[in-house]
Amino acid sequence: MSSRLKDVAALAGVSTRTVSNVVSGSGAVANETRARVQAALDELGYRPNVAARNLRAGRTGLIGLVIPELHSPYFGELAGLIVEAAQQRSWTVVIDQTFGDREAERRLLEGAGDRLVDGLIISPWSLGPEELTGRSREVPVVLLGEQEAHGVADRVAVDSVLAADEATTHLLRSGRRRIAAIGVQPHLRNETARQRLAGYRQALHRAGLKPDPTLERPVTTLHRKDGAEAMTALLKAGQRPDGVFAFSDELALGALHAAVTRGVRVPQDIAVVGFDGIEDGRYANPPLTTVVPDKRQIAERALQCLADRIYSPASTVPPLDIVISHQLDRRASSGSTG
Repeated sequence: MSSRLKDVAALAGVSTRTVSNVVSGSGAVANETRARVQAALDELGYRPNVAARNLRAGRTGLIGLVIPELHSPYFGELAGLIVEAAQQRSWTVVIDQTFGDREAERRLLEGAGDRLVDGLIISPWSLGPEELTGRSREVPVVLLGEQEAHGVADRVAVDSVLAADEATTHLLRSGRRRIAAIGVQPHLRNETARQRLAGYRQALHRAGLKPDPTLERPVTTLHRKDGAEAMTALLKAGQRPDGVFAFSDELALGALHAAVTRGVRVPQDIAVVGFDGIEDGRYANPPLTTVVPDKRQIAERALQCLADRIYSPASTVPPLDIVISHQLDRRASSGSTG
């Protein structure tokens, strides 16, 4: 005979409600209590009937994940972590991509209202305040990234202004004075690029340096090819930079490749710093210094926000704006190994 919630509760010495919260991932449960309940679940071999539970609650057990690019190493890593965290809650993740297209983002955001998914996690690059404030609140939505949530949805993000400031300051402290920024995107309503540019300029101003527009290189996308083209243009433009802060690791890897293939030494002639902490950067030559967001925490906090809204739909708790930690991983591309 299969075990029941009350059997697990009796063994763990807690209420059936506490066991239910642990199984569903909803509600606040102390770590010690959660561990005791999990031990009882394992000992009794309890397996929830997810389909029946969802049917009774009018849920699908599906979570939507909308990201700009599936082939992006950063978003690929993040999607994997979200799927992993969702599996712990017996949720299945349905993934779609937008390539940062405004209409695609709006269509997928509005499509969440048809109840095919219980909740939606979306990383928008182009949606403006009007689309976010005008959406239906029927399905819980969590925003990832720098786009402002305007109080209509939970948001999980890294402080890109602070992180970009720290990356640029690192280059300044290593003696660099002509620091280029690769990743400006004036053609997009992209808060990511805007905030990282703001942090870059903030660090320069604090050091008494005036930002040079010729060192702020625009890109069409955040890929290696764009980084290589931007670095090539910088190297051909007369007085070359002695440092580069790239708004993504892909841009940084492209820039590093362009520099090395033209006989420019990294970091001796030009130091390079990226942003995202993707695995490729660790194996670049030289290894890439990068801002590393805590991607696992991004995934776990986003799923917890959804769980809280899904299991407590009548909650009056205002939307949360959660800032995730980051660190600067100093490697050889900026002249540092620790």
